[in-house]
Amino acid sequence: MSVVWFIPIGIFIGVYGTLIGAGGGFILVPILVFLFPQDGPSMITAASLAIICVNAGSGTIAYARMKRISYKTGILFAAASIPGAFLGSALTRFIPRKAFGVLFGGLLMAVAVFLSVTRGIRRQGQARAMAADGPVRAWGSMRDTVVDREGRSHPLSFNLLVGMGLSLVIGFIATLVGIGGGLIHVPVLTYIFNFPLHIATATSHFVLFFTALAGVVEHVLDHTWPTHLLRDACLAAGVIGGAQVGAFLSRKISAPWIVLALAIALGFVGVRLVLTAF
Repeated sequence: MSVVWFIPIGIFIGVYGTLIGAGGGFILVPILVFLFPQDGPSMITAASLAIICVNAGSGTIAYARMKRISYKTGILFAAASIPGAFLGSALTRFIPRKAFGVLFGGLLMAVAVFLSVTRGIRRQGQARAMAADGPVRAWGSMRDTVVDREGRSHPLSFNLLVGMGLSLVIGFIATLVGIGGGLIHVPVLTYIFNFPLHIATATSHFVLFFTALAGVVEHVLDHTWPTHLLRDACLAAGVIGGAQVGAFLSRKISAPWIVLALAIALGFVGVRLVLTAF
């Protein structure tokens, strides 16, 4: 397979990953597993995190122009996720390839079920968050307000201890399997803290940049990246442009239908990874 084909793959990853605030590692990892069977889990996750970092950086710039990022939330959650990201990245070299396939395939199937079941709840959570700034009763809670480019004000509130604790775990799990964490952070922000969906995806992308960067640094230090530099450069070139398109489309496409299509794709990929491992 010519490395040039990785440019359109990167574009697709950039568009879809940025659209849902997930970075695209959940798409890239299965592709690398199938196309590069000789590479171990550490090499695959290292390459995935590098591309996620580029995608998240490009997407963050686009979302920053739209003024959709809650920087207070993002900085705090990123600070918590970075230690977990270092640990998760360090452990990938100790996981056998078969176990990696089962672990990642099972995770994809679980996420697919979660997204398809809660597709309608996402709308309700968004409506509640946009309707009012609910009372903050729990100790350790934080407030922030995001005013987007259209002038709409979005009052936000979240529990600092819960959010940072979850971010630590998300950083560990996500970099362990090379998906970056946005796929998990978006549901956390939307369902647990009732962030509007477009604020959640933008803030998740901001957090994702730092989480993925921490994972990449760890892999560089243990010499597991870069291994296919030309391939990764083509992927990066694609995701930079794709991320800009994905951020633009986030204002045009109905999120529930995107999430349903994503859930179906994740389910098929997850099943195939588990079956391939055996």
